Amino acid sequence: MYGHLCGSTVHLGGGAREIIYDTGFFGRPKDDYLELTLIESVYLHYKGRITVELDGKDLDLEDLIYKSSRRMDNFEVKYIVYKDLRERGYYIKPGVTDFRVYPRGGRPGSTPSKYFVQALSERQILPLPQLIRQVETTDNLKKEMILAVVDEESDITFYSTKLRSMKGESKKISLNNDIRASLLEDRVIVWDIQETQNLHNELLYGKPLDEKRLHLSLIEAAYLQVNGLIIIRDSKKDVKNNILAPDIFAEQAAIVDPDFPLKLAVYKDLRDQGMVVKTGYKFGSHYRVYKKVNSKSKMKHSEFLVHAIDNDHIFNLPQLSRAVRLAHSVRKQMIFAWKAGNNIRYLEIGRIKM
Repeated sequence: MYGHLCGSTVHLGGGAREIIYDTGFFGRPKDDYLELTLIESVYLHYKGRITVELDGKDLDLEDLIYKSSRRMDNFEVKYIVYKDLRERGYYIKPGVTDFRVYPRGGRPGSTPSKYFVQALSERQILPLPQLIRQVETTDNLKKEMILAVVDEESDITFYSTKLRSMKGESKKISLNNDIRASLLEDRVIVWDIQETQNLHNELLYGKPLDEKRLHLSLIEAAYLQVNGLIIIRDSKKDVKNNILAPDIFAEQAAIVDPDFPLKLAVYKDLRDQGMVVKTGYKFGSHYRVYKKVNSKSKMKHSEFLVHAIDNDHIFNLPQLSRAVRLAHSVRKQMIFAWKAGNNIRYLEIGRIKM
């Protein structure tokens, strides 16, 4: 069938609806023609089902791809994703992202679409605000948001993205107030022998220095301090009244760790929601997080890796790939957390097979 290239679409006349739309759901029917996107047109040309002309001249596939890439941003990457999904058996229509994709066995007009797919090159950046707008729109429409990232060899990795809550089930154990602790260089040491066992074995705070004393991270110490459970003294001040107020301790901690305020906000929210939070340094993230831990003796593998980011964070896709792959390899879910006003929000990103 013959089509005419008209700006950023191709128009097919004649029996295009019966031959092209009704059999494969390509394009959008108009009154007396079928309107195809540039991506659909290139795919159908590649399949030998249509010929496209411009100014009375038939375009070969090379010409059509060349002209399409000049008319559509990121055309090559979008076409790679479109072709891959089509040949996997999915019906695809334009959507609020790049594509609206129907489940296998479903079809436009009779089955709701399942996915919204965004096609990206591995070299592109992905601002968090842009991604969240897309995910929220997708959630409101009861769809699943998928990132399709195309690498330099044109292989595609698909990632599911969704906002989620973080709720834990760990038991709360009461502690005596005014536990003695001291700030050293970049950690805090607890001196109270009686409370060391409770803090570590029952609540999973810190790591024992020996059988009587406990090291706390700056984050752990700050959380316990603002909850009125420990008193922190400054070991560098050899004076009687060397107790650090929470705001002063936070200032000193931020000098050691510039990300301290953001990390503390995320840590506090997770702990307040009943999660057990430990360092995720060995996994390249800020925290590894457990949904339920009753005691150190019953500690199993953590379910989540959580990384705190700014609310204007820009994702670098190769770095994102490494984080998600590592989480997947150790059977954890990769979660990104950021402050939104007075709240902490969580975004889960994981690989998905299409």
